[in-house]
Amino acid sequence: MVFKDYYKILELENNKVTFSEIKQAYREQAKKYHPDINSENKFSEERFKDINEAYKVLSDTTSRKKYDRMWNSHIGRKKEKYEESKRDKDSIFSDFFNMFFGSAFQKEEIKEKINQKKVPIKGENIDTEINVSIAEAYYGAEKKISLRTQNGKMKTFTIKIPSGIRNNEKIRLLGQGKAGENGGKNGDLFIKINIQNDKKYTLEGFDLYTNLLLTPWEAALGTRVSVDSIDEQVSLYVPQGIESGEKVRIPGKGYKDGKGGRGDLVAEVRIMVPKKMGEEEKKLFEKLNEISKFEPRKMYI
Repeated sequence: MVFKDYYKILELENNKVTFSEIKQAYREQAKKYHPDINSENKFSEERFKDINEAYKVLSDTTSRKKYDRMWNSHIGRKKEKYEESKRDKDSIFSDFFNMFFGSAFQKEEIKEKINQKKVPIKGENIDTEINVSIAEAYYGAEKKISLRTQNGKMKTFTIKIPSGIRNNEKIRLLGQGKAGENGGKNGDLFIKINIQNDKKYTLEGFDLYTNLLLTPWEAALGTRVSVDSIDEQVSLYVPQGIESGEKVRIPGKGYKDGKGGRGDLVAEVRIMVPKKMGEEEKKLFEKLNEISKFEPRKMYI
């Protein structure tokens, strides 16, 4: 097998050159014999492959030391003239290169390919949900939630519920999802907020609905009552003759709208009849029944 003089291929006089000189020589020769410039010259294509092969060996400290030992042995005794490389069809490197340097660079190339395949992958996000009361959502609160991690252990998270959060809105905890792969970032934890209605209030959009319980005589005569909004008591005038099912709207006393304002408090009238009455109350109702000309069942006939 003909010994390849990589220094001569790069048109360097000997091996007493620096890495900068090798790099400069490689650039000049690569430009001179590039296939795009010499597309019809088969020798230029082979020469270009040898130039790349020479630079690959001489630019690596370990392979250059190994090559220089062989170079001193061969070129020190006689001058070899350049010959086209013998290589398999479509092979980038010559037989000479593969014999003396192939295995080392193959390991390096395999390692590079493995590293290239290890693309950082972000971990999966985790979705869960938590129930909060209307008051907790309105004023803000701290809640704790426990989740089982990938290793089977329970982990507790403290969640800060911001004041005025919307129903079904999600809180995001960065990096608290599943672990990433190959150095990728962890996923995130998303907690959906479920605002629960209670016996006193029902939330619809930004409006709060509550029941306004009245006695029959309050509904018939009209009255002024105190109604509990979520943060204060409101004085409300009830007009004479109000009926069950009617709604009285109190502006600006509902839930926060996220723009500095509030929805309305809507009080739905429910007329309550006493289940137990004293003798005096019963006589008054009996007297009313005798003298009243009110006949609701005939109103729609």
